[in-house]
Amino acid sequence: MKSVCVYCGSASGNSPAFQQAALSLAKQLVAKNLELVYGGGDVGLMKVIADEVMRLGGHVTGVIPQALLDREVGHTQLNKLHVVANMHERKAMMAQLSDGFIALPGGIGTLEELFEMFTWLQLGFHHKPLGLLNADGFYDHLLQFLEHAVFSGFLKPEHNALLIKETDPSLLLNRMQHFKDAINAKSTLG
Repeated sequence: MKSVCVYCGSASGNSPAFQQAALSLAKQLVAKNLELVYGGGDVGLMKVIADEVMRLGGHVTGVIPQALLDREVGHTQLNKLHVVANMHERKAMMAQLSDGFIALPGGIGTLEELFEMFTWLQLGFHHKPLGLLNADGFYDHLLQFLEHAVFSGFLKPEHNALLIKETDPSLLLNRMQHFKDAINAKSTLG
């Protein structure tokens, strides 16, 4: 992996653990020489992770729709900022620029981005690792729901297992790299 797309909140949330998770993930991205790709925001956890990656000397690419940039929520101090026409173009470019995806705590937008990549992975439209950083138990109920979907016959256990779930950023990135290596080995063997 060379780049990781991080989906996260445009708010910071009400637990210091959420910001700490963003800071810890930033540190691990830089330590592993991975570029951050994200939604280009200058607010919330988006700002926290982008600023920390840059402070530590890492590379950050943002992708933001013009309408959000016009609202002055775009981060203009990034290494690279792509301004696109709409949210569909934003998500497509973020996916194209990334070798893997991680969801930090966030709201509806974060969930929508996570589940789109989860759906595409399940359907085989991409073969990139997808991780969930479950900071301070934020995603516990979502993970229970996914188990309920398996129990209810709407999600296959092997598809649920495609979502890599961790509470530690270093372990999450290691597992994602292992997933990527396994996919690469499988495609090499033919």
